[in-house]
Amino acid sequence: MPIANVGDIQLDYERSGSGAPLLLIMGLSGTALHWRESFLVPLRRDFEVIVYDHHGVGASSRLEGPITIAEMARDAVGLLDALEIDSAHVLGISMGGMIAQELALAHPERVRTLTLGCTYCGGEGSALTSREVALQLAEARLSGDRERALRASWEANVSAALVDDADAYAEFLAIGLRRPVALPVIVAQTQAILAHDTSERLAQLEMPTLVIHGTDDEILPVQNGRLVAARIPGARLDIFEGCGHLFFWEQPERSAELVREHAAIAV
Repeated sequence: MPIANVGDIQLDYERSGSGAPLLLIMGLSGTALHWRESFLVPLRRDFEVIVYDHHGVGASSRLEGPITIAEMARDAVGLLDALEIDSAHVLGISMGGMIAQELALAHPERVRTLTLGCTYCGGEGSALTSREVALQLAEARLSGDRERALRASWEANVSAALVDDADAYAEFLAIGLRRPVALPVIVAQTQAILAHDTSERLAQLEMPTLVIHGTDDEILPVQNGRLVAARIPGARLDIFEGCGHLFFWEQPERSAELVREHAAIAV
């Protein structure tokens, strides 16, 4: 992946496809590889798709110390600047959805349409990962056994319908082993998530917004999607029955089609 100079850091990124720019913002412990070809291929027919690795991930600059969601949003805007993109359709999932919220609030003129997947806004009525699931993930990560940590992450991120799919898990495992994310980076990203709260500001958003969430999400329960959509004027909410956190792994074609339909609103 090529490297872009973004302020005083560098971000590795990839752009592919043709059409209006679509910036994809990944979530906690994720990499550009996690978008998966089954989701990206249909998007490339209509968009110039831009994916990147966060500060501290992949070949992007090392992360030294804490970081905030707002700072990661500034990184995303800086990447658009570096690529000479005035405005883009923006899709963020999980932590990436939090980053997309801050990006859209700080720079609404840069966001043609906003899609928020499996994300969270903080405030009254929101809910983070349950204590039980959070402990399982923490224990697996602290074990020092990367494959155990990846298996625990897989089981928490997908529904019961996908968890035993050997081919899908093999792909997830290969991505995690090929581009591992260091534990201190995951901790810093987790702390950023815990401090995130846009709940009282989302009413300021005026761009067309789509919110997607799976009913079986164990990382960020589905009530978060309903809350986010309720707080953004005119937002459309699409609930994926039986899907876990990684809804775009479970239903990639439907997910891509929703993004295409939503982007057409701004044409």
